[in-house]
Amino acid sequence: MDFRDELPVDHRLANVYRIGAGLCGVVLLVFGCLGLADGLAFFSTSGERVAGLTSNGLLSLVSIATAAVLIVGAAIGGNTASTINIVVGTLFVLSGFVNLALLDSGANVLAFRIPNVLFSFVMGLVIATFGMYGRVSSKLPLDNPYWRHRHPEGARSEAAQPVAARLLGAPEARPGITGPAR
Repeated sequence: MDFRDELPVDHRLANVYRIGAGLCGVVLLVFGCLGLADGLAFFSTSGERVAGLTSNGLLSLVSIATAAVLIVGAAIGGNTASTINIVVGTLFVLSGFVNLALLDSGANVLAFRIPNVLFSFVMGLVIATFGMYGRVSSKLPLDNPYWRHRHPEGARSEAAQPVAARLLGAPEARPGITGPAR
């Protein structure tokens, strides 16, 4: 069974993944377009100020390409958007560390400065959080499709409990928890 079959297309988490990818993609698209509109030098290591950050033509193109990936993820939605958000967010955080090491060197081809590094960290965490929302936690609800996928035996036993017991929160409604001894 494919995991994509476990999460319905109209699941309420799909909207979180889409909105997160779309909003972050639009922010990056605007930043990249502003940089290209200013006619910045392509490989300048000093960069020019664009929306409070330094940028050059290469960083503008990278921002537009990343925005396109996020916007495509938002258009697809579901688990794909979630996975794209997690991967892109992780790459942003890693980029922040790499560019922090490259500050004030000739290898700083993206013209990063400290505000860019901080933006990379914050944007990476925001994007990754949108992707992990409702997917990664130790306290996922029993009706969460990710919990059901990770605990198929618990999902089966939970589904076998009477509806009234599950609604009332009886101890036997929780997998692995036994009721009082009689």
